[in-house]
This record gives sequence, C-alpha cells and structure tokens, in this order.
Amino acid sequence: MYEWPVVRFEELAASEKSAFSKPYGSAYTKDDYVRSGVPLVRGVNLGDGRFHDDEFVFITEEKADRLPGANLTGGDLVITHRGTIGQVSMIPRSPKYARYVLSTSQVKARLDSGKAIPEFYYYWLTSPVGQREILQHVSTVGVPGLVQPVATVKSFRVPHPPVAEQRAVVAVLGALDDKIAVNERIATTADTLAVALFHRATLKYPAGFTERPLSATAEFVNGRAFTKGATGTGRMVVRIAEINSGPGASTVYNDIDVPEQHLAKPGDVLFAWSGSLTVARWFRPEAIINQHIFKCVPKNGYPQWLINHLVHRKIDEFRAIAADKATTMGHIQRKHLDEAVPVPDHDVLQMLHAEIGPLWDRALLAEQENLTLATLRDTLLPQLMSGRLRVKDAEKIVEDHA
Repeated sequence: MYEWPVVRFEELAASEKSAFSKPYGSAYTKDDYVRSGVPLVRGVNLGDGRFHDDEFVFITEEKADRLPGANLTGGDLVITHRGTIGQVSMIPRSPKYARYVLSTSQVKARLDSGKAIPEFYYYWLTSPVGQREILQHVSTVGVPGLVQPVATVKSFRVPHPPVAEQRAVVAVLGALDDKIAVNERIATTADTLAVALFHRATLKYPAGFTERPLSATAEFVNGRAFTKGATGTGRMVVRIAEINSGPGASTVYNDIDVPEQHLAKPGDVLFAWSGSLTVARWFRPEAIINQHIFKCVPKNGYPQWLINHLVHRKIDEFRAIAADKATTMGHIQRKHLDEAVPVPDHDVLQMLHAEIGPLWDRALLAEQENLTLATLRDTLLPQLMSGRLRVKDAEKIVEDHA
C-alpha cells in the first residue's frame, strides 16, 4: 500500500474544461497536412518514453484552433490509448514549438500546478505500478486499446504526495535522466567527429587509401537460429529488434553454450543484413547472435571502429539493394560484401587510430555507463513512487553513482 494518499487522476486536473481530452473521430486526414504549421504529436514522437521533438507532420494554425482540446504545450502529459498501450511521454518544459496537437491515438493530461508536478506523474505512469494501472483497463477486442480513453485516464488511481515531495522525487530521478542525456550526447558527438576525421583524411591523403573488398577487412559471421528451444534464462538472444531498440517484452533468453564467433561482446560490430539493415556497436552484456545478423570480426589487425565505419559507408547502397528484393524481408547477399571500400594504408591508419580510437572507446564507455544509470533509475523508480524509499536515501545512492 502507498504511504501517500491515493486519488483519481482527474482530481489533479487543471481548471480548464479540456484538461483531459483527445481529438475524436477522423479529426485529421492526409489532406490536412501542410509543409509547416502546428506539429502533430504521433507515436513516433513518444518512443522509449521520451518526447522526440522532430519527425513531425504539420497542420495549419487554423485547423489547430478548431481543436482546442487537442492542443498541447510544455508540461502536458501524453498517454497513448490504442496501439502501443503503456506509452507515456511529456511535452518538454522548453519545447521547440509554441504548441502541438494530439493525434487521435493519444490522450492529453494537463495538471494543476498547485497540486501536481507533471514530471512526477510521468515517472509514476512509467513505473511498474503505473503501467499496471494503465494496462488493467485495456480491451483486447480488435485493436488493443483503452475503453472510453478520456474517462479511463481520468479514473486512474494515482498517489498524491505533497508537491514538495513530488518535486524532490523528480529532482532525484531527473538527475539520472540528465546524466543519461549527457552520455547520449557524448556518444553521438564522438561518433560524428570520428566520421568527420575519416572523411577529412580521405580528402587530405587520397594516396593513403586503397580500394579493397569490404570482405577483405572483416569476417562476416552469420548468427544462427538460437531462439528455437530457448530456456527463457541465461543470455539475451540478439535479433534485429534488440539491435534497434534493446531488450523488450518479446526478447528471448537462452541458457546454452555457443561458439565464441556467435557471441556479441561490448565493442563488437553487428550488422543486420536483412530487414532494417542496421549497423551497431554492441554495448550491452555478452549476448548470443541470432540469424540474419553478422558479427563483423576484423581481419589483419584492423580496429573495430574501422570496420564499423566501412560498413556504414556502404549501408545506404545495401539498403537500396535490399529494397529491390521481391521478398517480404529485403536483404543483401554475401557477394555484395565483396564491393570495394576505401581502406587506409598502414601509416594513415595509425594516424587515424590515434584520433578515432579514443573516440570509439569514449562512446562505448558512455553507452555502458547509461546501462548502469538506467538500471539504477529503474530500481529507484518504483520505490520512490510508492514512498517506500526516502528521497534523502535515494539522493545518497545517486551521489555514489555520480
């Protein structure tokens, strides 16, 4: 049981009539989309719980004015009511746009600032107990969804600690999220700089590069069907979904012995050669590589960062090849790995390795640190949300991991 009072979510609503609302019916059609205007918030903007302030379609200001209940601003909570049930996000306090509008698959919750801190309820709704509160209302008839979405969201039973306590909890969890965001920027910046350094070298030292087959730089070891007969325990089986999004509800685990060549370890380069055709640096714990994924094992002492870069140079071409396949899942063939890429000669490689090697290592470290921080956040979250863990104790734990 909570140590805090429990109330209906609607008791924390802002005073305006449409504080909890959604657009109804066929509120938008493709004919409403324009090149610029008011951004429409869809599921693509709410992935992994965070608000992605890009990849929008737009409607006109006039159309948005005719849907006042669907208008969003900083601090509004957005709860998906059909499709990806359990998806929750919040419009940032300092958003890129002055306002947004909801798609028909989401519900808005605008809270009374005198009673509720939106970030606290964002964290609560994404916690295990909050997810259970959402999912218990799901109807599985047809497309999974919340029955009477607005009324259902209003009826959620939520904790209501004092605002000062809410703010303190948010500060603890927010500190971890801020550190995670910093590490993400570090990794992205390091990788972007590495690409720029390699490109600069190809222009500055053209004689220092030789066109060689991609297959001459690495062995591309295909995974196997390790999901069959999986035990449900042990190491993660890496499929394309895990490369793209990490482990999820459908992730398979298997407690079996596999050859070294079929294991993914931190720093390994994985290349999904069908479907999404994704190249990624593996940063999670040791895992088992499933079929349709190459483990790129460097040859001739080449560093991992170089193999990653060379595969990335060909990825758009490979995707175009896969798109032309008349199959349900596009793919490339091994012969395509024999196509030429610019490989630095010894002296240029040594120079580049001195610059890019540390960037690769720093990006990998940032990604691994984020695993630890996310685990800590997810451990503290349910305890803080239930009032079982005091904020001061949580602050000390976070400080120890700073």
